[in-house]
Amino acid sequence: MRILIAVDGSDNSYEAVRALKYFMRAEELILLHTLDVPKPAYPMMVPEVANELYTALENSMREDGERLLDRITSLLPMNAGPVTRQLQLGTPAEAIVTAAEQQKVDLILMGARGLGPVKERLLGSVSHRVLTLAPCATFIVSAPVKALQKVLLPLQGPYDAEAALRFLDRKPFRETVELILMTVVPTTKPPWPAHEAAARELEKQALLGAQDFLDNVASRVTPLGYTSKTVASLGSPASVILQEADKIRPDLILMGTHGRRGVTRFVLGSVSHALLHAAKYPVLVFR
Repeated sequence: MRILIAVDGSDNSYEAVRALKYFMRAEELILLHTLDVPKPAYPMMVPEVANELYTALENSMREDGERLLDRITSLLPMNAGPVTRQLQLGTPAEAIVTAAEQQKVDLILMGARGLGPVKERLLGSVSHRVLTLAPCATFIVSAPVKALQKVLLPLQGPYDAEAALRFLDRKPFRETVELILMTVVPTTKPPWPAHEAAARELEKQALLGAQDFLDNVASRVTPLGYTSKTVASLGSPASVILQEADKIRPDLILMGTHGRRGVTRFVLGSVSHALLHAAKYPVLVFR
């Protein structure tokens, strides 16, 4: 796999680097630091002076960036893979996505700065923009990764399952992991109280169908070298997944995303984004 690690010097950025030891050796490991150089904020400033200030600031940030990449390189685990270091001018999210597209990256690792949902909508979030726009799998680290043995894998249906199987078939993890395969069936609200028994029967049949679906996925991950357990539940997907995560305490939540953007995500929400806001565990999203 070609892996890109986006680093900005934050604590979670360093944790993303440390988490690299749980992934297979990279075909190429790209260390990317973005220089988001601010423009002079005084409109009446003489252009020559403004350009001189901008150049001085860029040079200073470039020197700091080189020192950061030196530090990151010294922290890389053994057998991480051949390393390429890059400093890019621009806004972080756009630079990361562009680099991933142009260099055909398979996995992005980066730390989350922990913006809340309201602040994210007002100011934006680098990790959330990358999660939404990136062309490849994205691993968002919001806390130290102390192990990678138990992985919770929520699945919304066959499309998710096929994408998950393609990702798992690439053997992304360095060691064997146990998968907890999970799917959540929405509860049925009967239009009239008299229909409640019929609604309960529909839920029962839906759970049986969900269990058959999970059993089929489990039979397909075994030949890939994974052990698995299955959980089929009723309720709201994001809240039920979080409840299950608190029960089993996984090392990682691995899930797909439908890539909702802009107003659609703002109005309808997204399970992957909801988990990223609320989960106490690292989240790896595949496409």
